Amino acid sequence: MAYIKLNRKNLYHNLNQLSLKSGNKTKIAAVLKDNAYGHGLKEMAKMVSEYGLTQAVVINNSEAMQIKELFENILILNDTPTNTPNFSYAITSLDALKKAPKDAKIELKVDTGMHRNGIALTELKDALEIIKANRLNLFGVFTHFRSADEFSSELAWQISNFKEVKKAVVNSGFKVRFHSHNSAALLRANNFNEDIARVGIAMYGYNELPQVYPKIELKPVLSLWAKRVSTRELKKGQRVGYGGDYIAPKDMVVSTYDVGYGDGLFRGNSKKALHIAKGLPILGRVSMDFISLESTEDEICIFNNAQTVAKHFNTISYEITTALKANIKREII
Repeated sequence: MAYIKLNRKNLYHNLNQLSLKSGNKTKIAAVLKDNAYGHGLKEMAKMVSEYGLTQAVVINNSEAMQIKELFENILILNDTPTNTPNFSYAITSLDALKKAPKDAKIELKVDTGMHRNGIALTELKDALEIIKANRLNLFGVFTHFRSADEFSSELAWQISNFKEVKKAVVNSGFKVRFHSHNSAALLRANNFNEDIARVGIAMYGYNELPQVYPKIELKPVLSLWAKRVSTRELKKGQRVGYGGDYIAPKDMVVSTYDVGYGDGLFRGNSKKALHIAKGLPILGRVSMDFISLESTEDEICIFNNAQTVAKHFNTISYEITTALKANIKREII
């Protein structure tokens, strides 16, 4: 079967770089949602905890329960609040706020310009009054930036909006943690001064900022590997795989490797072949469980940089890694 290698040294290099930006590693909240962006929830949680991170972010209660012993607090972005001491829950609407149980820690998400979810700026006063009236346990207030990874002034605009949110919350008598920075915003920050930064893609080794910004070297943590299952000699003119899309231009030795779109590798267009890490093109169509390569190596790296693969498919590195199936074996090196 295909398998994944997770490079601990590269991960800790990235966390060192991010700690320098945040000022302290305890200010980094590891975003581990969606199976840690495809890297493996338990594996990544264990490594970042051993590094010294105390804060995490996941999507639901199921993910949080699997790693609850490793962190002082886990922010859950989209699930029903429970009374679990080290869980806090994102609340993104007035209706949800009115239904929030008193014994659960909540974190109020405010919409400062993303316009996806969150309490509107015009609703903030009402939200704070509901929290007081219902004696809710407000642990944090946060927002999310929509264009931190683009060359524009929108980040400054949202930061300015969030400053007003902070003033309103503090003036209402609340003592909470504030956070707004994602990976891109933290990489751009010169004087980070919030309680935590929610770091996802940068921790996994990818800097998605345009070239105009100073580059901070990050190293990909994940690489995808496959094993050889068969080898055969092809004569010139013989065709490979479904539809025979690849026609051998010469006599050649071709092997089949055990990875395919069933594992999360994109099927793509066989007329525009993806080149694996060694530069070899995939021959013909990607099958559900197999690909063909002009190689006789027993094991071969399919990719060790999701950005390279993402460019081939005209998408983003996030989609490449999160597509990898959870049942693929992951090993830490």
